[in-house]
Amino acid sequence: MPSKPLDRLDVRLLALIDAHPRAGVLELSRLAGVARATVTARMQRWQAIGIVRGYGPHVDVEAAGFPVQAFATLEISQGRLGEVRDLLDAMPGVLEAYATTGSADVVCRLAAASNDTLQSMLIELNRADAIRRTTSVVILSLLVPPRAIPLLASGVGPTSERAPEQKYRAGRSRRAATEEVARRTHC
Repeated sequence: MPSKPLDRLDVRLLALIDAHPRAGVLELSRLAGVARATVTARMQRWQAIGIVRGYGPHVDVEAAGFPVQAFATLEISQGRLGEVRDLLDAMPGVLEAYATTGSADVVCRLAAASNDTLQSMLIELNRADAIRRTTSVVILSLLVPPRAIPLLASGVGPTSERAPEQKYRAGRSRRAATEEVARRTHC
């Protein structure tokens, strides 16, 4: 990967896509004030180097009928990470899982239709021979949604100059904040 994978125009285009996910290349080029071919070339480059993995829908699992979510930490038996990965991959309620440092070997996010279903998932994890212990915490509310644009805009690329610092006020919509980032990173 290049040492400077994103410049200000890349960040501006990504912010516009985040703010207008259904916009086509022509609309994005109009919003950014650049040629359509420029937008197309940037998007192809992001995909080629793995920065953007897709443009699919962002699914809200709570709205889809799975309102109970939890984080579970797993302490696993030595050398059995692959076995645990396979177990977690086979469980539809595991939204994501990470190998970690610290007292837990794995941290995963779970979603379920009810507390009873979540409890069943935790019992299934505890029954696995490769897992020595689980600890879970139920998620009460989402404070900061998954995001990348503020990070990208904070210092466009790991070796570039910092972009103007972004101020986010409580209560402002994510879309308004993303559009502000797009305006401030205009080339």
